[in-house]
Amino acid sequence: MTNGIYTLANDFVYDQLVALLNSIEANVAAEVPVCVIPYNDQLDKVRAEVATRSNVTLFDDTESISRWENFAIQAWKSHEKAQQVWQARGASEASRLSRHRKFCCFDGPFERFIYFDADTLSMGSIDHVFQKLDEYDWVTNDFQYKSQLHHIFDYPEPELLKIFSAEVLKSHIFCSGWFASKKGVFNSTRIADLLEKLQSGEANILSLRCIDQPLLNYLVLRSGIPYFNYAFHGDEATGSHWSSQFEDRNHVLYDRGKPITYLHYMSVGSEKFTQLCKGEDVEIPYQDLFLHYRYLKTPQARPKLVSPSWLTRMQRTTSQFVNQKVGRLKSRLGKFK
Repeated sequence: MTNGIYTLANDFVYDQLVALLNSIEANVAAEVPVCVIPYNDQLDKVRAEVATRSNVTLFDDTESISRWENFAIQAWKSHEKAQQVWQARGASEASRLSRHRKFCCFDGPFERFIYFDADTLSMGSIDHVFQKLDEYDWVTNDFQYKSQLHHIFDYPEPELLKIFSAEVLKSHIFCSGWFASKKGVFNSTRIADLLEKLQSGEANILSLRCIDQPLLNYLVLRSGIPYFNYAFHGDEATGSHWSSQFEDRNHVLYDRGKPITYLHYMSVGSEKFTQLCKGEDVEIPYQDLFLHYRYLKTPQARPKLVSPSWLTRMQRTTSQFVNQKVGRLKSRLGKFK
């Protein structure tokens, strides 16, 4: 039985991908198989990097990619609010469609797998995770279930309780940046059944905030597959989010004396990592740790950091402000169409 790791990447997140691959090699095992699912066709740097690593491959099942993208389109076409919002913005039938390619994990070469977003670093052994898959079809390790429900399901609670139990809504919500499961858990029969439910009106419960995350949560919770979250069971579960205060011991982070499983830079923009690797001190949490793994194999190329100029900071702030205003204006104008 083959165990392995998946991630989703393209050239835009190249620096993050290299850091993740190096952290896996250093903290998990040098020979653990890793499969990179292409986010899109911008893969020149990714292909070159994969070619240098004997344990890393590039996912090339175009039929699987097309099947999951089509599933996402059909699911989101059934979401009334999503269609109104995206059409007003001039977007396609499914916003950020490529993010749904991570669902290709269920078709890939590994019988059991762990999925890492590219903006994560592996911090230790994952053997215990694969062992959990002896008992469960879905394993997570995060505290998303403690956050506000509307990040996953944005719908009146009485209506949600017609679909999910209160216990499931309280304990099973998860972040889609890290999870473990098995090949074929979502086969064609199960997916057809879930799509029928989505098209019957249940798609409307999905939040528009994270796109792939609400849909993946729906698939797991609605199917009722056996589920385990380390963070929900036991007080000794370690954290994973960059906002937490961890202890750095020789480039491995510890939470209350225990090594964490992974560090997730969730919500930190990819452009920040690009700027960092160009030598800008952009004050990303644990940025020295990131740079350690990014340049683990090429320490001579690690940049010396300097603060960006006042003009650069002003230009970025202005650009961000303008983009936010334009986005809000487009949304407002769409209401009058």
